[in-house]
Amino acid sequence: MSQDHVPSVPSGPRPDLRADCANCFGLCCVALPFAASADFAIDKKAGDPCGNLQEDFGCGIHAHLRERGFSGCTVYDCFGAGQKVSQVTFAGRSWREAPETAEGMFEVFPVVRQLHEVLWYLTEALLMPEADPVRGELRRAFDDVERLTCESAEVLADVDVDRVRGEVNPVLQRAGELARQGVPGRKRNHRGADLMGARLRGAELRGANLRGALLIAADLRDADLRTADLTGADLRDADLRGADLSDSLFVTQVQLNAARGDGRTRAPRTLDRPSHW
Repeated sequence: MSQDHVPSVPSGPRPDLRADCANCFGLCCVALPFAASADFAIDKKAGDPCGNLQEDFGCGIHAHLRERGFSGCTVYDCFGAGQKVSQVTFAGRSWREAPETAEGMFEVFPVVRQLHEVLWYLTEALLMPEADPVRGELRRAFDDVERLTCESAEVLADVDVDRVRGEVNPVLQRAGELARQGVPGRKRNHRGADLMGARLRGAELRGANLRGALLIAADLRDADLRTADLTGADLRDADLRGADLSDSLFVTQVQLNAARGDGRTRAPRTLDRPSHW
């Protein structure tokens, strides 16, 4: 493992945890399988290049993915794993240039993607002033996971991601609890709740616990979700028009991409406003 590739503990948003397609070998377009559905216009096996993948690893229909039946591609986010595997794990040698690397590259890509998601959560927790009581634990967890992402392909292939998540989750949960403690009044607990299609327009959910909640197609128009813990919440097709998520906890780009919003939706400053909003 090269220590040259281990960034310091974050003091702000991490650009290396955001997808940089220009430095990736189109891994999400090759390594992952597609099933013909409302999200994907075709079936594609894992390891087979998508027919829209170009020689320079760009997407030939990137500007028209939704209208061409590939909305699933616009939702996906690799948390920067694509460029990490391409440029660090495999030292800039593509699967086209070195076909013998393809199997290993495609195997470790989803592993690093999950580890980078964990790093995204740890980064956010480290930026929370309220998390001071657990900052030491967060820093140690961050360093451990970061070092792991810089290991060889052989080591990464054997990583037990569930174990890593299980070790990190308690301190992340504690950081979220500390942040939510500062919210005045009674805070709702909907952890793991089935709220599919729920009518929550204008709901006061500030400081709520929504970890793992199913909010598929929920009506959250004009809802106050400030300081709500949204770790792992399923926001597919949730209506966030006019909702305030400006300082919601542990929101990811994938969650925003999967939801519906508009010009009035207030999103966390560390995330991009989806183009389809």
